[in-house]
Amino acid sequence: MMQQIRQIIRTEARALFELKKTERLWHIPVLASLCTGLPLLAGYAIGRLDFGILGCIGGLVILYLPTHATLAHRMITLIACSFGFMVSLTVGVAFSFNPYLSSLMLGLFALGIHWIANYFAMKPPGSFFFIMIASIASVMPFELEIIPTRIGLIGIGTMLACVLAFFYSLLMLRKQKPVTELLVVRKSVYSNLVESVVVGVFMGASLLTGHLLQLENPYWVPISCLAVMQGVSVRHVWQRSFQRIVGTFLGLGLTWLLLPYTTTPLALCFGIIALQFVIEMLVVRHYGLAVIFITPMTLFLAEASSAMTADPNALIYTRFVDIVLGSLIGAVGGVFLYHQKLRHNTVRQLRKTRVAILRKERWGQ
Repeated sequence: MMQQIRQIIRTEARALFELKKTERLWHIPVLASLCTGLPLLAGYAIGRLDFGILGCIGGLVILYLPTHATLAHRMITLIACSFGFMVSLTVGVAFSFNPYLSSLMLGLFALGIHWIANYFAMKPPGSFFFIMIASIASVMPFELEIIPTRIGLIGIGTMLACVLAFFYSLLMLRKQKPVTELLVVRKSVYSNLVESVVVGVFMGASLLTGHLLQLENPYWVPISCLAVMQGVSVRHVWQRSFQRIVGTFLGLGLTWLLLPYTTTPLALCFGIIALQFVIEMLVVRHYGLAVIFITPMTLFLAEASSAMTADPNALIYTRFVDIVLGSLIGAVGGVFLYHQKLRHNTVRQLRKTRVAILRKERWGQ
């Protein structure tokens, strides 16, 4: 027994420091930095950094660019995801006037978007950024007259990303031939439905938990919960949970060191651009290391109006509590998501119910 425990500890410790091999080109981190950095700098230039941040969030759609596909496939994917980004913001902000209704709608939206992502076999980051945008928007002040402006700013960010992706793809496709993926493995209809329901329930519950605990920015809880639930197995979920908590702790330390150097809007912009580049270089190699840099970047994006004036110690403590809470909820959600016996029984029950309904309809006729 003790030998097995030691073996598990050694395996987890090795995974904590192991860098995975990747075929990802360095062009993608540069492209991602441009797509997020240019809207920020534009917002700084016109004196509206808040506008630049919304455009920057829209620029994150570049992360859905297929790296081995035809030009048409690349652009159709990005345009569809761009529309999804705007829908995500609309759903989140439209119900932000009531925390209970907002939590319910986030859960339903997460259910739907996760089902769609699985149905089309979307590669990582999958449904993550759609749900993240809806989570952030769900706690925005409800001001009906500026909702179109917010949606437009997200749209401008996605349009810039699409333009840059188009020219980048033209350049790359001259050097390499697109690879068409003939085999796409999709989850079964019932399995997809069960997984989507679990994700929806935990997204809504995590946001509601943040509201009930009266957290300053409750959207950190569902975002952290979702990031952990992105694992592919129970072990992977718990591993991501551990890495996220440790990475967040170290990332908050990095944030504490960076805050004195980001006291001006321009320094904040360049800090976000640099962090975005580092994150995209690391995230495919080691999730835990990437979280160290994800933490300060998301803090700078979310707290842009107060990060330069807020007490660093209070800010870091609050965010750590939010993220740890979300990670623990996500770890529990991962158990429900990948528990084989529970999943098998639920899928079997859904099939039985469908057969019973069809038989009833047939006999009724």
